[in-house]
Amino acid sequence: MAFVDIDGIRTHYQIEGNGPALLMFAPGGFDATMDKWRHFGVYQRINLLGHLPDHFQCILFDRRENGESGGRVEAIGWSDFVGQAVGLLDHLGVEAAHLMGGCMGCSPVLTMAAQYPERVHSMVHYWPVGGPRYRINAHQRFAAHADYVTANGLGGVVSLVQSHDKNFSQDPAGGPWNNVIRKDKDFAAHYAAMDQTQYLEILRQMVGGLFDRDTAPGATAEDLLSLHIPSLIVPGKDAAHATSAARYLEEVLEGSDYWDLPPDAQTEQNVPERVLAFLRSV
Repeated sequence: MAFVDIDGIRTHYQIEGNGPALLMFAPGGFDATMDKWRHFGVYQRINLLGHLPDHFQCILFDRRENGESGGRVEAIGWSDFVGQAVGLLDHLGVEAAHLMGGCMGCSPVLTMAAQYPERVHSMVHYWPVGGPRYRINAHQRFAAHADYVTANGLGGVVSLVQSHDKNFSQDPAGGPWNNVIRKDKDFAAHYAAMDQTQYLEILRQMVGGLFDRDTAPGATAEDLLSLHIPSLIVPGKDAAHATSAARYLEEVLEGSDYWDLPPDAQTEQNVPERVLAFLRSV
């Protein structure tokens, strides 16, 4: 297990394969760990890591607040997730990389491309999150956590999350820092002692910043329309991964390659081959 401190936050990462660098932003919403590429939903079925490391240096990491990575209570925005990724590339001595995002990992990919276009060779967006139901569900999840804090205090949140192993999506009352609370007793003590009013304001700013639109969240349309980075978009089709979000990316990413294949038809036999063909063409 490899770790590096990035802006005071421990980041767990792993390198698989050799070749051009491919930085992979994990799927899984608020449980975005590198193992999701192998053991979560559609990603288990398409088995990208059974193929990509034969041709690329796949850089995998647990997003901050997830898995074995650490965290910090602050109004986290997409730029904060990007800061972790850029810091990891700096640590590894990688000047520029191909980027791949799955699910909620697509949003920091978009933001990184907008903020650091010189460090991005190409982008692959697999099942980008978005759509009105996704935004509504995200706001409801944060509201449920805020209600629990108001009723039980931050100490009550610590007691709750230490009583089970559910993530934020499975038990919204536990909040987005539940994983760090479980793994770091010093963090848990600091968390319980925070000013509750200040904490609730952090939640308000965080949910408003992350989930502010009914399209794919991340960089603004103005920023994305100005990019000229080769992009492959593979659509999902459910409440969290609305096809409209993928179509939106097709519209704002000039010259993007939209693979109009229904989710049920996406398999290990066609997806890795299609992704590799795109990456090799860049």
